[in-house]
Amino acid sequence: MTLFFLAFTIVGLTLSAPVAAHSQQDVWRLDLSGPLTYFIAEGSEESGFKEGDRTLAGWALEAWGRQINPPLEMVPGPEASATVRLYWVPAGAGLYGEMRARMVEGRLAADVFVRPDTDGLGLDISGRARLDPLFRDTVVYLTCVHELGHAFGLPHTSDFADIMYTFQYGGDFVAYFMRFREKLEAWDDIRQASPFSDADGGAFRSLYRRPGVS
Repeated sequence: MTLFFLAFTIVGLTLSAPVAAHSQQDVWRLDLSGPLTYFIAEGSEESGFKEGDRTLAGWALEAWGRQINPPLEMVPGPEASATVRLYWVPAGAGLYGEMRARMVEGRLAADVFVRPDTDGLGLDISGRARLDPLFRDTVVYLTCVHELGHAFGLPHTSDFADIMYTFQYGGDFVAYFMRFREKLEAWDDIRQASPFSDADGGAFRSLYRRPGVS
């Protein structure tokens, strides 16, 4: 699928995992003591951005937020200071997506970059995306979910069932996306269908467990 700074290449795409960052326990963890602030940029036609992609990115954030109880509170914030910022990468960047660490007022923050142009992702992906708009949106949505997982501190896994799985271990690209696509009958179903394995949710909760909540 995607990611950031363990670089390896698949069909011309640079994939990677989160850069090292230090917290109190040398673990990447965003400060969620208050609402998470986020900024989702508009995209350009050159990037392959389509109407609705910003909504998909927002749904991806919400999906992670629902992995803890009570759900994580998220609010839009100014671009300069938002804890999580998401941008749309032009096709020439050669990525599914990427996450880059940054600091905001002494706190860990993250920039996420997503490539919404499926035409450059190999014939199997691009051909199916042209025939099936919901498949194309599935690829964009799951890329957002995966990259945002890195923003929250989750590493790659070797389990094909996980949203944090990395294709450095091999696997069927189309099957990876189709298992989510098959849950959908309409675009709005993307918001409700879970992209996560039990392990994904467990990893997130282990980082952001709330006091007094099991």
